[in-house]
Amino acid sequence: MYKPCLTIILLLSFFLSKAQNPTPSKDSTKTVNDSIKKRALLKQLGNGYFPTKYIDIDLRYLVKYNQYEGFRNGIGGVTNSNLSEKFRFNTYVVYGFRDHKYKYSFGAGVRLLKKTNTWLNLSYTDDLNETGSSTFLTDKRFFQLFEPRLLNIDLFHKHKTSSVSLEHQLTPQLISETEFAASRIRTTYDYNFVVNTKPFSAFKLSTAKIALQWSPFSQFQINENTIKETKEGYPKFTLQYTKSFSGILNSDFNFSKVDFRTIFKKQYNNKAFSLLTITAGFANGETPLTHLYHAYPNNINKETIMQRFSVAGITSFETMYFNEFFSDRITTLQFKHHLSPFKITKRFKPELVLISRYAIGNMNHIGRHQQVTFNTLEKGYTESGLEINKLFFGFGLSFTYRYGAYHLAKLENNMALKFTFNVTL
Repeated sequence: MYKPCLTIILLLSFFLSKAQNPTPSKDSTKTVNDSIKKRALLKQLGNGYFPTKYIDIDLRYLVKYNQYEGFRNGIGGVTNSNLSEKFRFNTYVVYGFRDHKYKYSFGAGVRLLKKTNTWLNLSYTDDLNETGSSTFLTDKRFFQLFEPRLLNIDLFHKHKTSSVSLEHQLTPQLISETEFAASRIRTTYDYNFVVNTKPFSAFKLSTAKIALQWSPFSQFQINENTIKETKEGYPKFTLQYTKSFSGILNSDFNFSKVDFRTIFKKQYNNKAFSLLTITAGFANGETPLTHLYHAYPNNINKETIMQRFSVAGITSFETMYFNEFFSDRITTLQFKHHLSPFKITKRFKPELVLISRYAIGNMNHIGRHQQVTFNTLEKGYTESGLEINKLFFGFGLSFTYRYGAYHLAKLENNMALKFTFNVTL
């Protein structure tokens, strides 16, 4: 486990260090121009893309690792405005070296209105999704460079999905996306979903989604009929509604889901700040395990604390074991307080972060989910800990302890010791 973790992180660290240290120049004009280009490049990298003349290469598909595919390598990209400001094409292809399978996606979009950034998109995807994960349509516009818990995921389902979607910026503070999708789904693990005494090991779904992302306290500027965020404000709110229709395009199940997230951030002096993230999800109807909820666990099912040593996530429960809990209704609270950096030397400024997390949930109709074993969260799950970040080239350490209703009998099984990786572009 350590080798793939270290390989991926060292590649990222080396790449970013090169991007952040351009060759100096004695010519002042050239230096200013190089600085502008550097900021533009870093902004693109922060958005998840490496720009070329006509295609922006999507960094998410270069190197990944998980417990099912092993190393997952590939390439992807999206055309940029140099090719066309009215049309765009996007695609990716990846290969899993453990399951020996190619996955791919291709899509196209046409801009209907520049002022409101309105796009009509079509796509087809043949890939994997993590079982129990819940994502917002609007999240694809907010890239996260490195999500460490991906390294440890082993519960996936295959899907072949055709979709049509509409992106629209209702106001500078409010963006929306709607999508209709038809999917064929099969789990990569032994699982039957029983509805009206009929077991399903594979199934079809036709779903409609609408998502809203509201940033009421952010500041925006309108230039040449385009909207750009100039200052990020908090709190932020995201709401999404999903409806699955039985019988439409041979869809097997009828269910609905509501997902909500809000993020609060309080900035203090000397670069200290507090961050509170609250999420809630509710699923009603004939909902298979693939579309239910976990609490983003990030603990490997190994015997000792050092065998479980891996990489701490950003918003995951570090002491919760993978596939330990599933819910059809769940609420999580995650609080982080970042103390002011310790200015030990000019370059060495480690950061201490205090962490506390809580999750509560439950599930109806547990008997529908067969050939899998899991617990529920009705008693409330708690963990707390700390991180010491940026000790060495962005690396740090984290320690988390599990306590309360789901405290385990063996003391060591309640502990998670991991390293962290933080790079600011």
